[in-house]
Amino acid sequence: MVGIKIKAFTLCLSLLLLLTIMGCGKLGVGDVSKNPEPSLLVFAGAASKPSTELAAKAFGEKTGVNVELIFGGSGYVLSQMELGKAGDVYFPGSSDFMEIAKEKGLVFPETEEYIVYLVNAINVKRGNPLNIQSLDDLTRPGLKVAIANPEGVCVGLYAVEIIEKSFTPEEKEIFKANIVNYPESCEKTATSISMGTVDAVIGWRVFEHWDPERIETIPLKPDEIIRVGYIPAAVSTFTHNKELALQFVEYLVSSEGQQFYKEFQYFTTPEEAFAYIEEVRPVGGSYKLPESWVIK
Repeated sequence: MVGIKIKAFTLCLSLLLLLTIMGCGKLGVGDVSKNPEPSLLVFAGAASKPSTELAAKAFGEKTGVNVELIFGGSGYVLSQMELGKAGDVYFPGSSDFMEIAKEKGLVFPETEEYIVYLVNAINVKRGNPLNIQSLDDLTRPGLKVAIANPEGVCVGLYAVEIIEKSFTPEEKEIFKANIVNYPESCEKTATSISMGTVDAVIGWRVFEHWDPERIETIPLKPDEIIRVGYIPAAVSTFTHNKELALQFVEYLVSSEGQQFYKEFQYFTTPEEAFAYIEEVRPVGGSYKLPESWVIK
């Protein structure tokens, strides 16, 4: 019940922000009477936040286009885009929610680009004071663990997929008993380590490079990594300027746009991810969340 209330409150706040943006005339890039400067509204999963903020700023300086970014869990921002019938670009944290967007006809599939690639890992406090070295260690009694809410956040969905494959039913129940929080975005998941509110999360390897002074990455074993994730972007069917929206998507995969992702050490090719894992793994795809993981 608490989880439902939190999600509803978060969605209401986000929709209020969206309505505010619309009311200020920053939404319709084709409505020159209300907004003489071209603009784009991007709904993005927070898995790309630090780099995408820099890329959007650089794109704006280069083109004169004001890029509004709304970050959050990929599923949650997709709901905002759909309910508000607004937005120019959908930029989730993995293929899972992009596939949902395609199925619902919320994006133009032919405009999709793969921006960067992600690999799951365990993230702990810098220095690893509890000497956490493996998934099995996350079942220690009394350990405080977090995974992102798998109903709307890509990294949480990946975490569930890993746990379901790697743990016995008994180990899974012990692990779930250690979960003290289900953050609503990648950013909040990483922050739970930075702020010391949990001992470990099953997150993305790249979290360490968001906050290297406070976050350390413990790699998973190759056979524990189910698939390599990728962060896609596509033009929304609600856009008022498809050409301009596509220009932004193409900028993200250009050599100029990619530099911002390399700065935070995202993988820019599947081969880079395979080299890190030391094994070739499937790329992308989707996973259906088991009913037992739906937060009541």
